[in-house]
Amino acid sequence: MVSNVQPIERLDESSHVVVVGAGLSGWRLVEALRRDGYRGAVTVIGDEEHRPYDRPPLSKQVLTGVVDLHDTGLVRSGSPDDVTWRLGVAAVGLDIDRREVRLANGGSVAATHVVIATGTRARRLTTSAGKRVHVLRTIDDVQGLNDDLARVTPGSTIAIIGGGFIGAEVASSLTKRGFRAVVLEMAPRPLLGVLGEHVSSWLFDLPAVAGVELRTDQRVSDVEEGPDALLVRIDGSPDVVAQVVVTGVGAIPNVEWLNGSGLALENGVVVDSAMQAAPGVAAIGDVARFEWSGPVGSALVRMEHWQVANDHATTLARAWLTGERDEAPFIPYFWSDQYGKKIQLLGHPEPNDDVTRVLGDDASGRWLALYHRNDVVTGIVALSSPRALMLAKVLLGTPTTVREAIARAPWSS
Repeated sequence: MVSNVQPIERLDESSHVVVVGAGLSGWRLVEALRRDGYRGAVTVIGDEEHRPYDRPPLSKQVLTGVVDLHDTGLVRSGSPDDVTWRLGVAAVGLDIDRREVRLANGGSVAATHVVIATGTRARRLTTSAGKRVHVLRTIDDVQGLNDDLARVTPGSTIAIIGGGFIGAEVASSLTKRGFRAVVLEMAPRPLLGVLGEHVSSWLFDLPAVAGVELRTDQRVSDVEEGPDALLVRIDGSPDVVAQVVVTGVGAIPNVEWLNGSGLALENGVVVDSAMQAAPGVAAIGDVARFEWSGPVGSALVRMEHWQVANDHATTLARAWLTGERDEAPFIPYFWSDQYGKKIQLLGHPEPNDDVTRVLGDDASGRWLALYHRNDVVTGIVALSSPRALMLAKVLLGTPTTVREAIARAPWSS
């Protein structure tokens, strides 16, 4: 647990907030600060050339062509315009005593308050084909993938290594575009390590129904570049010949630039309840490792969720503007659109928690289930049942037993 609680240094008009990371969480913080009255200086540093944009649409609407890349931008009419941008240059170091961010171009930016919002990067496989194997995390990634797809004919085989959320979303989008998507999953079932034994089994048939070929227990040893295609080598199984290969095998928090800074780096940047890692230095979004108090206790976690990034920004803005820590209950929320269905999850259950389905079934393609540990509800998962899920959210506000949850049945209201 987080024992090193940092004193809160409030902002005033002479302050200078430097946000390292031009993504969702960093930009939401800027919006919250300006909305709630902060008029001091703000500088946003980003290693990409682009201003902040929304990432979830990239593997869904953008890849299918429903949404244009330019429409994912978060800086719109009415957004704060009194911001200094330092884009296309990465941060390479942080002096937490001087509150100075060092940049890759040899420059530096001094601050009174520093926000680490550098997020994560897609994990890449080391293969013979090198960057011919795509990842999907940034605007440049999706542009590169679309350029490659434009060179192959409809019906071509696209291999997706990894059947998790990103892999499933990419496979769904490419199938809609007329490609033959083949998903290669290392585990016996996709999402087994995330959603657990029962829920992953309930989702197992979704790819086939959507026209996607799923192959499990696939250990990819290499991807080789041929004259006309890529050859995906698989230990103990037939190779896959594909025109394009995409990987979705996890993400890595961008913390290497903080080595030697003195901050606690444990699978992310460890922060206190106000998202602070040191006096005047905070971390938010995917890169932050924070203490989450759930129905059955507390845990130090890092969550790569869109809603969590927003909540972190609000929590930090409140702390730095008012000096108060946000004590309101925090219920994580996550969703994924894949294979024509919507998977939604509330809470932060462990994959080995028990599961009880309380609404719907496999045949209907719509259901809701409760995760529970020691008879206490730890999470709620739903398939294409958004209203029922949100009605059931009240079960996570205070510790609730499974029997109490079923007796109340808020999802049926």
